[in-house]
Amino acid sequence: MTKLLVVMGSGETTPTMIKPHRQFFDALRGEARAALLDTTYGFQLNADEISARAVGYFAQSVGRAVDVVSWRRTPAPGLDRERALAALRGANWIFAGPGSPTYALRQWRDTELPSLLVQADVLVFASAAALTLGSHTIPVYEIYKAGADPCWEPGLNLFEQLTGVPAVVIPHYDNAEGGHHDTRFCYLGEPRLAHLERELPDGTVIIGVDEHTALVCDLDARTATVLGNGTVTLRRQGRSTSYPSGTVLPLPTGERKGTFLTEYVEEGHLLNADADGAAGEAAAGSGDGGGPESRAGGGLAARRGAATLREAADEAEALFSTALAERDVDGCVAAVLELEQAITDWGADTLTSDSGEHAHGLLRGMIVRLGALAGTADPTPLLTPLVQALIGIREKAREQRDWAAADHVRDALAAASVELRDTPDGPVWLRTP
Repeated sequence: MTKLLVVMGSGETTPTMIKPHRQFFDALRGEARAALLDTTYGFQLNADEISARAVGYFAQSVGRAVDVVSWRRTPAPGLDRERALAALRGANWIFAGPGSPTYALRQWRDTELPSLLVQADVLVFASAAALTLGSHTIPVYEIYKAGADPCWEPGLNLFEQLTGVPAVVIPHYDNAEGGHHDTRFCYLGEPRLAHLERELPDGTVIIGVDEHTALVCDLDARTATVLGNGTVTLRRQGRSTSYPSGTVLPLPTGERKGTFLTEYVEEGHLLNADADGAAGEAAAGSGDGGGPESRAGGGLAARRGAATLREAADEAEALFSTALAERDVDGCVAAVLELEQAITDWGADTLTSDSGEHAHGLLRGMIVRLGALAGTADPTPLLTPLVQALIGIREKAREQRDWAAADHVRDALAAASVELRDTPDGPVWLRTP
């Protein structure tokens, strides 16, 4: 059995991470006793909904049953607390994800919980939970949402405890939601990160994990593998080195503990994905950010590499617009179905954003535009048999010198924008605007 610490930047319940999640469960090589810890989002009014979406994602997309362990507030001594602790002791796979890192730390600190987390065979911490792993934690909500001065909060320091590396973990490292203003580095931006970095103890390394990316630390093989769509960045004193998906870095051992990642920041060393050991094998199959199996539904938008629902929706809309310009009805319908599938695939995403509204808006617009195309499509192939039959009726009326009936057919055709012309070779017709 392999012991893993997995740090995810984001996208923990999206199609891009299905294949990595399956790899992490497979590392157990036996029965998975999986626990989802709900603390990070326990303060939210929709906490039950978030838990249900996550459980559904692991069941339907990853193929694993996961039980929710509720620790929304530090339980008082008693039955509820002991039940939660017993569930965590019995779990060999523990997961925590989005929400507020500082809220989670207030519920976890000075309890038995941190010591139980490090005992799990596979510990997967993503987004807000990943922020708690380092020696220091960014109070994201307080700084970005409420305007607090940049500062550190004490973290759990589990990353150093498990790997030997003194570090601060920053997920959402490549975030670009701000558009024209800098929201990289988990919404800090460069000026605030540079300010905070100067306050860290000497030797502390910042580990930045991009969105839809994971750093997989194999604690037995002493390797750290980059998986997913983005990169992992090691930063110290303003100097950064980034490592793409598929990279395998050795973790420190013995007297080298605490020095390794500093060396890799300063010297930019790489150990490529052909390295021996389980982590090398894991990286060999992951260079595409999860492979086609990792994208539920397997639609065109997903296969084109969309890392978010917004990107998948924009790609489907682009396919639709191209087909619409070519009056390709089948292509338009295919694009609509692709977008509908993408919305379904990303339905379990626990990250709060406006991507769902954006995708549904595009879908409604595509349907309206498709309806307009159908209304302007050339009806000539459908009209021809009907018009020819009416012309036949008119010709019989003329043969019988029933001029009123013949005129009635001509007028009916004219009302339907069909002009009938008598020529020496017989009647011909054409559509009029």
